[in-house]
Amino acid sequence: MFDIGFWELAMIGLVALLVIGPERLPGVARTVGVWVGRGRRLVSQVKADVAREMKAEELKRVLEQQKNSIASDEILETARDAFQDIGASARETLDAAKPASDAESPAPTDHDPMDDTPGTPPPIAPGAASPHAPASDDASSDKPAK
Repeated sequence: MFDIGFWELAMIGLVALLVIGPERLPGVARTVGVWVGRGRRLVSQVKADVAREMKAEELKRVLEQQKNSIASDEILETARDAFQDIGASARETLDAAKPASDAESPAPTDHDPMDDTPGTPPPIAPGAASPHAPASDDASSDKPAK
């Protein structure tokens, strides 16, 4: 941290011995050691608090993302359910309207009413006798009966 080598440390110790004196030097060294220990614990505690806060922020961010994804999933599910309900009600309406429209319209027939013009007789099936035609060829001949 301070990049103090052996010779710098020896110089500090020599100055402290001359200034403080040999009698008080052990007590001062103990006090300095206690303060250095407290400083180190404080620094490590601050580092741990910062790391814990960073993890808490990361967890909060992940939690917020999860909440947003859950909310968007819920929105999608709600929209999907709403569209399914709309589709079901539309199908029910169409199904209910279908029988009513079938009852209103006449049953389909093979006969086209547009082909009926006044004075036109209905079509005759092939092989069927005409109502105005004679019953047989014998009756329609001009020869007298024997």
